[in-house]
Amino acid sequence: MKKNIISTGLPILFLFLILSSCGAQKEVLNISDEEKQVFESGNEEPVEISDDETEYEIIIIEPGFYTWLQSIARPEGYYSQSFLEGRNQLLVINWNQRVLQPNRFNPNLYELQINYDPQIDYGYEVNYKLYNYFIYFQRRYNQRLGPFLPRI
Repeated sequence: MKKNIISTGLPILFLFLILSSCGAQKEVLNISDEEKQVFESGNEEPVEISDDETEYEIIIIEPGFYTWLQSIARPEGYYSQSFLEGRNQLLVINWNQRVLQPNRFNPNLYELQINYDPQIDYGYEVNYKLYNYFIYFQRRYNQRLGPFLPRI
């Protein structure tokens, strides 16, 4: 007597793939017309990130960032320093990983590593401006450096 064995694994796997692909939608950033104008402006004014009480300093020369920071970003004091430090730690790790993979990520976007030590208190201003640079960068160049959408 012949036995016919029907494998149910393949149809279930196929159904699972169909259902999972239906639910996976790409999240789209909501970028206002004002923000688009800042991105396209090309105004280049350096932003100095420093803290008077510490010796740490970063200078960002990125077209439009100064204007974006002044007009679009959340104001200083909106985020707590601990929030900014936690996000910056994660964003710096992802940034540095991309710098080390120029064949996978655009080396024109990810040029230099960022030396950010979570054991050092860089102060509020450094953390605030660094975090906002990451938000600006992600929104302008449609990048994702962390598990969350770069929102304002």
